[in-house]
Amino acid sequence: MKNRFPLVSIIIINFNGLNFLKVCFDSLTKIKYPIWEAIVVDNGSNDGSIEFLNGYKNFKSLKVIRNSCNLGFAKPNNQGFQIAKGKYILLLNNDTRVNPDFLDKPVEILNSNKKIGVIQPKIFLMEKPGYLDNTGSFMTKTGFLVHEGYLEKDSKIFDKEKKVFATKGACMLIKREVIEKVGLFDDDFFAYFEESDFCWRVWLSGYEVMFCPQTSIFHKVGATSKNMNQFSINYHSLKNRIASLIKNLKFYNLFLILVPHLIILGAITIYYLLNLKFDKVKMVAAALWWNIIHLSSVLRKRKIVQELRVVGDKEIFRKVGRKINILAMLKHFKKVEKNF
Repeated sequence: MKNRFPLVSIIIINFNGLNFLKVCFDSLTKIKYPIWEAIVVDNGSNDGSIEFLNGYKNFKSLKVIRNSCNLGFAKPNNQGFQIAKGKYILLLNNDTRVNPDFLDKPVEILNSNKKIGVIQPKIFLMEKPGYLDNTGSFMTKTGFLVHEGYLEKDSKIFDKEKKVFATKGACMLIKREVIEKVGLFDDDFFAYFEESDFCWRVWLSGYEVMFCPQTSIFHKVGATSKNMNQFSINYHSLKNRIASLIKNLKFYNLFLILVPHLIILGAITIYYLLNLKFDKVKMVAAALWWNIIHLSSVLRKRKIVQELRVVGDKEIFRKVGRKINILAMLKHFKKVEKNF
């Protein structure tokens, strides 16, 4: 029984998400998996979330960590992991609704496959039935990711198990041994791209990341981020991606991939200038400047990451890379711009 159903620690980060928590918790009470604990890290909520959590009695095990302010997504997940007891760690957004059997297949796969370190289920849009949030992300040699299934209608092409470069942080099941080996999230990332940076280290260390379509959840995309300043969201996403490229690429690929990445950012900046979007010009400049003034810290982290490496960039790109498609990149850029 213990081998088949090891303890799963479910870590949920909350910031003024009382209404989301109620839906998420209600769905968790219906799951079939028998052995799990819930850990909620609250980022200084003032909407009644703490009172709700203090009075909640429907979970066998619920632990609450209270932060005095909003610490983002990366550091609070690290805090939650510090008190987690599970063999498997599930990172779950508070703005999700899970299906009763959503843990069964992923746990079965992790139990039986030593190479798989991280699994993501199929993630549907909560408010648009039949449409997808994400079915896994893939790296390109521009340094930008391809997010397969993003805002697309579900179809048979998304019904196959596949290796992916990175999962979405809204729902990812991780082996404890993987986190103990490579660490979880970079505290400096605050929010955005932290899961991709983590999954990159997972690949570098010899484990693999997988998309599992046999199980699914629903996600209210952008609900949590609406509590954040949009400038801050895009700023962190940009600065974190640049830092991740510096940390994780082999030295020669810093020139082959990071340089084109910066050139593309320059082109995006010109686009913002021509469209008089000066706040977004400032955002790109701030992301670049952060990496300049924190370069010594990023390079120290790079040294640690490279010491974990047992797999080369070439093999990772072969398994979970995608060819550069300029038209697809432009289409995705427009989607993201519209979404924010």
